[in-house]
Amino acid sequence: MTNILTYLETLVRETRKPEAEVMTLAFKTGLRQLWREHILGRYLRGEIARDKAIEAVGIDLVELAERQHNAMMEDLVWALGE
Repeated sequence: MTNILTYLETLVRETRKPEAEVMTLAFKTGLRQLWREHILGRYLRGEIARDKAIEAVGIDLVELAERQHNAMMEDLVWALGE
């Protein structure tokens, strides 16, 4: 909790924005990130089509998620010795 308060105090001081505005921006940013992760998770689980995921979060994030997923799967295959 201390780190969060430190982050908040630093952002308020360095951006010279009111605490309420910084909190609002933090909430919006966090919610947007959670939404992206939700969409990408659904895509990687095959629940939504690739074009739908691209429409929702953009091709860059979809391609990044695909590369990360493929790398993880390769590591898993290697770890299992298959």
